Amino acid sequence: MKTKLTPLEAVNRIRDDNHGQVVLVLQGGGALGAYQGGVYQALHESGVEPDWIIGTSIGAINASLIAGNAVEDRLSRVQEFWRRVERSVLCIPGWSEIADALSTWMTLARGIPGFFETNLRAFLGVQVRLGPDQAGYYSTEPLRRTLEELVDFSLINSGHPRLTLGAAHVRTSMMRYFDSKEMELGPRHIMASGALPPAFPAVRIDGELYWDGGILSNTPTERIFDDHPRRNSLIFAVHLWHPSGPEPETIWQILNRQKDIQYSSRIASHIMRQLETHKLRHVIMKLLDYVPEDVKRDPLLKELAGYSCKTRMHVVRLLAPRLERESHTKDIDFSSAGIFKRWETGYTDTLRALAQQRWIGEFDPLDGVVLHEPDAGPTAEQPTLEDVAKPQKLAAE
Repeated sequence: MKTKLTPLEAVNRIRDDNHGQVVLVLQGGGALGAYQGGVYQALHESGVEPDWIIGTSIGAINASLIAGNAVEDRLSRVQEFWRRVERSVLCIPGWSEIADALSTWMTLARGIPGFFETNLRAFLGVQVRLGPDQAGYYSTEPLRRTLEELVDFSLINSGHPRLTLGAAHVRTSMMRYFDSKEMELGPRHIMASGALPPAFPAVRIDGELYWDGGILSNTPTERIFDDHPRRNSLIFAVHLWHPSGPEPETIWQILNRQKDIQYSSRIASHIMRQLETHKLRHVIMKLLDYVPEDVKRDPLLKELAGYSCKTRMHVVRLLAPRLERESHTKDIDFSSAGIFKRWETGYTDTLRALAQQRWIGEFDPLDGVVLHEPDAGPTAEQPTLEDVAKPQKLAAE
């Protein structure tokens, strides 16, 4: 009878395979990021701590709270952050939609304690010159203070776990990754990754302005495939926006669907492209087995062989739930009920993935990327990424 592995033993199968690694990838999405807190709680309680954390926007904040604390303090610091940003919600019996709308307007008018506050000068008019470092409807100075209280940056800069934060370079529209492997990180790097315009002002680092990385690439999994040298990886990719959804019938539904499409950042096409590209790297590696040794010494062949790669990436996708009465304002739904539901679902989804251990088994030698979608829970209705990508593949054919 096959012995069932513990979650940590199953994860360590990847780590033990030629210096493998566990990577946690956290997408941006404001209040939806509570789901990531539940994901981390499940990993933490199972003894699984990531070797590398990559985040954008709210994902960068959650990532820094994990990387910037001792293992025993990480979960409590993530919980403390979400406790601070939680807001009360008006209760109007029988008028839940009105109560939701009023709560949203209160957030827009007042901000979120410990996160952002109103920049009154910005409301004087859209042509008022605020200066490039203050041009935003809100100030994120409260976030800086929160980060300084909850994050130990000396731990982040010690190098383990590795922390990578995605941001958009304002002048060139190029993606920039701030990486603890390459530089010393501080609060401003996290704030830059979450500086979503026009709500939040750009953040200046080394003389250059940066905005939220989500406006360019809200799914920073690509960073792992571009890393050198590549390593065998078990990637927990935590997605907050739904790449597929029903056809909208109202303007309100259109606004919600548009936001999902915009910030899901072409998840399906990105991962399918990486799957195909990494498979080609494995094909080149296999073809080299048929090349005579004397030919392998040819400089041109050595250059071509450099495009090969034998690493395997297991991608476990975890997708935040749709909540009842959810709208395009869901990313500022910092209500206790919204935070609790998303956190709870992230926790149960991750426990399910750890129990299923889909990355254990035999796989096609040519498959460099293996996508795992844990069996859905009782209320899930989301198609797999491969299902989402099928129309694109058919069109190409």
